[in-house]
Amino acid sequence: MVNMRPIVPWTLVVGISGVVLASFSLLKGFHARDEPVETSSRTAPTSPPNTVTLKPEVLASAGIEVVPIVRGEFRLHRDFPAVVQPNENKLAEVTTLIRGLVEEVYVDVGHDVERGTSLALVHSTDIGLSQASYLKAAAQSHEASLAYERARELYEQQVVSLAELKRREAAMRVAHADLRETTHRLELLGVPGEEIRRLDRERTVRSDVPIRAPITGRIIMRNLTRGEVVEMAQKIFTVADLSDVWVVGNVPEKDVQFIHREQSVEVRATAYPGRVFPGTITYISDVLDPATRTMRLRVTAPNSKKLLKPEMFASVRVYAEPESEAVMAPVSAVQRSGESSYVFVQLDGGTFEKRPVVLGSETDQVVAVLNGLRDGERIVTAGTFVLRSEFEKSLIEPAP
Repeated sequence: MVNMRPIVPWTLVVGISGVVLASFSLLKGFHARDEPVETSSRTAPTSPPNTVTLKPEVLASAGIEVVPIVRGEFRLHRDFPAVVQPNENKLAEVTTLIRGLVEEVYVDVGHDVERGTSLALVHSTDIGLSQASYLKAAAQSHEASLAYERARELYEQQVVSLAELKRREAAMRVAHADLRETTHRLELLGVPGEEIRRLDRERTVRSDVPIRAPITGRIIMRNLTRGEVVEMAQKIFTVADLSDVWVVGNVPEKDVQFIHREQSVEVRATAYPGRVFPGTITYISDVLDPATRTMRLRVTAPNSKKLLKPEMFASVRVYAEPESEAVMAPVSAVQRSGESSYVFVQLDGGTFEKRPVVLGSETDQVVAVLNGLRDGERIVTAGTFVLRSEFEKSLIEPAP
């Protein structure tokens, strides 16, 4: 009897072996998970919050400029638009009180004149008639004086009565009053005292009257030509002493607190960029313009070289009381986002911190920093666009 073994197919053996191998690998895998995993020591540490680090090549091309924070005296100023005007206390409008024909004009706009200088010559019949009346009154006054003296001598000799003497005295007083009246009329018509004395000497009438400068200054307006007929009270010249001028501006209501009478200010004319003219506040309006909500301001500025000319555009710069030991930063370093402000502080060569700050008063160039910065820290004034871009990118992209 033959002993027979059961026949096992080869494929089954192979399958079982595969299961065994797979089980071995699986068990090995379980053992591997239980062992600790080693991490690489070359991974870069995470950057502190609100900081950004630039690569050397980016830092070199970013054009970043930094300045140290300083502490010192901070002066707030305000600029107000203004216009240069003549000093009305040193301004004269030359008019004529007669009607006449202009024979000569001796000066033009821009000429400097002294007081009493002849500006023009006007021919007027009114002047001739007034001079004739003066000569008549002078003759009558002289005759009345002689008659009174004769009557007084005769009265002393008891030739005439006291009544006759009083009558002669009254006639003399009337003649003297008429002379004073005609003299005053000539003065009102612009006839100078020298011309009146000439009448007394020469007894000849001249119908030409010179128009003279009432003050020393410069002709800034001329309103007559040769052959023109001028009327009474017509403004024919304006003479202005421009040794000092008025600079008139308007101050907004919110800045009225900075304005004080007799306060020293700076005048900056548009025609002279960068040049400063000193001035003093000599007038402050007591009321505000209801339409513009501004206050009128007047500054008197010396003008010995006549550089400031009437109707020039200018600005008045007024400084507030200085703040001592204030922390100051350039305006260009401050970044604004909504109602908050911040600066970039350089921590080392390529690392910068976004630092929030609390700001105070501000001028065109510097701003007072109330909180957020310390003396000696270096802040970025140029190249901030690159820093903002890198900082925003770091917020979006996860750290490696």
